[in-house]
Amino acid sequence: MSDETYYEFGTPADRWSRAQLFFEAKEYLTAARILRGLVAEHPDQTAQRLLLARAYYHSAQLSKAEAELRAVLERDPVEHYARLMLGRTLERQGRADEAAPHLRLAAAMSGETVD
Repeated sequence: MSDETYYEFGTPADRWSRAQLFFEAKEYLTAARILRGLVAEHPDQTAQRLLLARAYYHSAQLSKAEAELRAVLERDPVEHYARLMLGRTLERQGRADEAAPHLRLAAAMSGETVD
């Protein structure tokens, strides 16, 4: 079995479970590799796209994380976690001015007070 086959092997549920295991093991690049295929097959599934964004974030692929988070928010502008992650991703890229409104909105959505 080739390397590529391993990442494509099994049902979407099998691959989702495998991606989660790799993510939990902090093997973010491997998790992202599996999740890219799942997101391509099922672009409307928020959980897969959010985990892909997190894998990109943790592996310092910040522009890819940003793109995934923006795709989630385009479909669901009130997705609290995507809003928070986008703010943090922008901050990590040194774009604090762009991050601030996303972080404020995420805080408001979760009921946190904003200073």
